[in-house]
Amino acid sequence: MAGIEDVAKLAGVSTATVSRALSGKDHVSDRAREKVEAAAQELGYVASHSAYTLATGRNRNIGVVMPYVDRWFFSAVLEAIESTLIENGYDLTLYNLSGGQEQRTKIFNEFLLRQRVDAVLTVAVHPNEAELEQLNKMVKPIIAIGGQVHGARSLAMDDHHAGKLATEHLIALGHTRVANISGAIGSDREFDQANKRKEGYLEAMHEAGLEARPNWLAETDYTSAGAYKVTKQMLGEPKNAPTAIFCNSDEMGFGAIMAAKDLGLRVPQDISVIGIDNHDMSELFGLTTVDQRVREQGAEATRLLLEVLNDPALDSHVNIEEDVEWKVSLLVRSSTARPSQGSR
Repeated sequence: MAGIEDVAKLAGVSTATVSRALSGKDHVSDRAREKVEAAAQELGYVASHSAYTLATGRNRNIGVVMPYVDRWFFSAVLEAIESTLIENGYDLTLYNLSGGQEQRTKIFNEFLLRQRVDAVLTVAVHPNEAELEQLNKMVKPIIAIGGQVHGARSLAMDDHHAGKLATEHLIALGHTRVANISGAIGSDREFDQANKRKEGYLEAMHEAGLEARPNWLAETDYTSAGAYKVTKQMLGEPKNAPTAIFCNSDEMGFGAIMAAKDLGLRVPQDISVIGIDNHDMSELFGLTTVDQRVREQGAEATRLLLEVLNDPALDSHVNIEEDVEWKVSLLVRSSTARPSQGSR
């Protein structure tokens, strides 16, 4: 098996240059890097991970913490994070918080502090002050996706703005009887996204001089099945039913559309529906949505974290408060339209 000395000899450079070139470090000319990579490929040489760790103190491994792995948003973000890390020569270690507080304590107080991860990405998980302090002591930077964290870097959409944007779209179409299906207590564990989106809805209704009736407000988990049940109840009384529904997520929007159709209602002629996310199935359902470019969000957060890791002055500012607002946009499809005459 070829060793680093063989690569250096074939490339005509020192072993130190081979090490720097294959580890992605600076201070190597493009020509030297190309020669080293060509020699390594010809000889079938793969740099030793343990040797790299000893030389640099790094593992080229990022810890990713999320509350679920079986929901679309989280799997889509994870896919983008992993792809971006692989492109940059990094591994990923996934930590799932579905086991509750005891599992979370072990992850933040033991697993993430071991020397096998260089940095941490959290998805819809808000590290508390003690957890953040532990990461600071071990010089492990963190970026949170999904909401702002005091004392740490974050990348997140403005959930209040997203809820307001979705509601304003329905109001602009002429709807005055607009409902909201929000997340139930506990369905969003860390950043209060459900309430922020609902508050955006309420603000838009208030500014338009419209009433948000109690029977037009429902809460459920972020699933199609949950939204299906509450939508059937909401639309079950035609005289008091809304003509449009803003759902806090696209998956909830799918459930609302299916419930309306099971009741013999036409979408969008009898009821308009809008969601948030731009789920992979949204186009199939024709669902109008607030697009938060989920995969791009995961990829960008990963790139930002790798930039932090490559900062020569990392030790002096491991985790500092820097908030990046992720822009969203309205994506109009066939599930929203002007209300029919007499039903506004």
